[in-house]
Amino acid sequence: MKLCIVTHKIKKGDGQGRVNYEVAQEAIRRGYQLTLLASEVAPELLENSAVNWISIPVEGYPSEFIRNFIFAKKSAAWLGKNRGNLDLIKVNGAITMSAADVNAVHFVHSSWWRSPVHISRSRKDFYGLYQWLFTAANSYWEKQAFSQAKSIIAVSEKVAKELVSIGVPRQKIRVIVNGVDLQEFTPGVTSRSLLGLPENVNLALFAGDIRISRKNLDTVLHALVKVPELHLAVVGGTQDSPYPAMAKALNISERVHFLGYRHDMPQIQRASDLFVFPSRYEPFGLVVIEAMASGLPVITATTTGAADLLNPDSGIVLEDCDDVEALAHALQLLDSDRSLRQQMGKVARTIAEQHSWSTMAQTYLNIFEELITHEKYSSHPHLSPSSRPVPLSESPRTAN
Repeated sequence: MKLCIVTHKIKKGDGQGRVNYEVAQEAIRRGYQLTLLASEVAPELLENSAVNWISIPVEGYPSEFIRNFIFAKKSAAWLGKNRGNLDLIKVNGAITMSAADVNAVHFVHSSWWRSPVHISRSRKDFYGLYQWLFTAANSYWEKQAFSQAKSIIAVSEKVAKELVSIGVPRQKIRVIVNGVDLQEFTPGVTSRSLLGLPENVNLALFAGDIRISRKNLDTVLHALVKVPELHLAVVGGTQDSPYPAMAKALNISERVHFLGYRHDMPQIQRASDLFVFPSRYEPFGLVVIEAMASGLPVITATTTGAADLLNPDSGIVLEDCDDVEALAHALQLLDSDRSLRQQMGKVARTIAEQHSWSTMAQTYLNIFEELITHEKYSSHPHLSPSSRPVPLSESPRTAN
């Protein structure tokens, strides 16, 4: 198979980029030729002779909207000239102006546009207008991209439902949840003092972009007022964030520990007792499955796609993400019952073990092979089907 992946980044440390990284690794393992249309690619992928990187630089352009537009135009131009040399093209959303075979959807801009917490509803300045235009344009372009794809992969049932709501046929959609690194995120013990966190207290953890209201830290802080013994660690950049001031106004600043943006999340997870993440709009939420893999009970809400992974034995899913009383009750329950936390954490880890990055990537490649096989025998019905296509031998990298 000659597979082409079109995306901005293909590397670890980036949610969507990590998914494509793992898919690329599985394609290499199966012996396929791989073309990557991307702005950034992990160096280790390029060490394989079966990988050809078509670099699409977009640095220097003044906004994400323009960068995305340039990327979409340049990638489409390359695909227009080289489509005949490829067996299958995988993209993400409206990332390119060219049609693709498989479109993996991590975010539905049409649904975000309708969300009551869309940034344009709270910001009536130039930034709010920019976000409105950005989302509106992507909503239009993504509908075109979804209609052209042969198969749509949604990262959660929540995303699948959102796709159906904008007209994508349900039979065209497969759900493959994002994976997790089970070696990096694993249960254990970490010294809190080394992380600047207090010992001998119960510690909840929140992680996300705390410059915006979508992740819903404000409800967590108000709920924390009602659980007076519980401490909270917050991971997320504090610049331009209103929440340190909110914690101070609520007289809980001594129990709320703002850690800033961090690269040591596995250690912070292991130093915590539970994870709380009632995001107001979250197509999946990689931090949820990472917490589960770390053996933490999780409190989240139905507005988070990853909530589908949880059951009553592994965490608590709130019906209303803004219900302060319900969240406070959930926090109080886990704060007061160490045995319950441990039991839920063990079940959460067991669930996470079913969703390794490797398992996710294998599922993607199986769908690719299924599509190729279907195309092959639709075009040549006289041929007898085989269990799967024979991988092509590795070939030298071609010039960009």
